[in-house]
Amino acid sequence: MEFEAFQDQLKRYQDEGKTFFTTSSFQTHSLVMLHMISRMDIEVPVVFINTGYHFPETVAFKDQIAKEFGLNIIDLKSSMPRYMQRNPEGKLLFTSDPDHCCYLNKTQPVDSLLLKYDVWINGIRGDQSAVRKAMQVEQPAPHNSVRFHPMLDWNSKMIFDYRKEYKLPKHPLDDKGYVSIGCEPCTRRISGNMSEREARWFGLNKVECGLHTDLVK
Repeated sequence: MEFEAFQDQLKRYQDEGKTFFTTSSFQTHSLVMLHMISRMDIEVPVVFINTGYHFPETVAFKDQIAKEFGLNIIDLKSSMPRYMQRNPEGKLLFTSDPDHCCYLNKTQPVDSLLLKYDVWINGIRGDQSAVRKAMQVEQPAPHNSVRFHPMLDWNSKMIFDYRKEYKLPKHPLDDKGYVSIGCEPCTRRISGNMSEREARWFGLNKVECGLHTDLVK
């Protein structure tokens, strides 16, 4: 979706009285959508899902981008303190049950937002995984909300070209071999023939955190 079409759709939502927000992991490829939003005359809350496990570089980069782009950042955290996120044996969930860890720190908090907002502007791309490729630009979500995917038909070259045109910065871990950056305990550098998503939850049968599987209809 081109910038003008993206902006027109948000204005339609606004004219219809719908409320909306977006989420961002503040990875390098996430900046294109955020930069587009910063160019619009529409106020869009930008939610940072603060799991408590992010790389320090990600948190610093988020603060840098928020300032440079003039974004309205909302820090979203789990209602369950991190020290309580353990299995019956006392092990932290990211080591013993990463699916439940993602549920508590990502899926559940965003699910609560869908009770308050009508539209979730989401930056997934179809070239990132089979799950995402099967999505539609507008798709029903829980609690009678709608997921809006303006970047669905973008690919990595289009992202690169936009970043180059607008001289956007890149995440400080990019040069260290990290391509898909999530929580520090569950993220690895790309090596060999690994795909972008294989760097997440390395060694586990897991490529999604639940945001794009549980929070969609």
